[in-house]
Amino acid sequence: MTVIAMTREVGSHGADVAAGLAAELGLEIIHSEIVAADPTGALGVEPSTVHRYLDGRASLFERWRINKTKLSRYTFEQLLRVAQRGNVLIRGWGAAALFRDIPQVISVRVCAPMAVRERVIMERLGNKDLDEVRREIERFDAARASTMQALFNINRGDATLYHIVLNTGRVSIDACVKAVCQLAQEPQYQNDDAMRSALADKLLEIKVHATLVDKIGPEMATITVSARGGTITLAGTTSNGGLGPQLEKLARGIEGVNGIDNRIDSVPSRGRF
Repeated sequence: MTVIAMTREVGSHGADVAAGLAAELGLEIIHSEIVAADPTGALGVEPSTVHRYLDGRASLFERWRINKTKLSRYTFEQLLRVAQRGNVLIRGWGAAALFRDIPQVISVRVCAPMAVRERVIMERLGNKDLDEVRREIERFDAARASTMQALFNINRGDATLYHIVLNTGRVSIDACVKAVCQLAQEPQYQNDDAMRSALADKLLEIKVHATLVDKIGPEMATITVSARGGTITLAGTTSNGGLGPQLEKLARGIEGVNGIDNRIDSVPSRGRF
């Protein structure tokens, strides 16, 4: 059971690396269109609207229609369900951030120098205007960076999010594929039971957090939710003495929760003694 989360720069041959990995490891490539289909139905917007938003081409009205919190939640839920199937390569969608706490999922970033990317895009589009191609790449990069920051609070260029960063300007596509394949054969990435358990916990964590936010609202801003083996840990501080017991009661009623570790501290608000 192999799961790879890949982030790629446009024009970096990331699609070629993904195709090579899929062929070598027997993986299904999960494109953005596949991931978008389910969340957009729940959000009441068309998949094309989400794609334009992610690419920085959405209109002001379309941006207004998209609930960023719900989009990130539904996207993460869909990604986790896809990962639970196993033997998949997920491209983009903040997957590196989602899976960074699940060491069995291999996170990969494919990048290349601007000159390489310009050449690839010019050949792909049949456009010989270098300045226009460069502006389009820069616009795309800025839009994706802004979207990933807004939706998932990540800088996708942060190398610490990934197990391996591949520069196709210096390393051939075949060598990139070989490097990831070798990594995938390491024992720590072949522990199927550990992966399934971690994915189930992450899905439960997102479900519980989303439910509590819906029920409680802004007071959840200081509370964190984590899951391990079906046990939910609630942590943080609040000036509302009744919040901890209230959250614990709500969480216990959510399907899949086996227990609660309530670590919420109640502290007096400023001015109270």
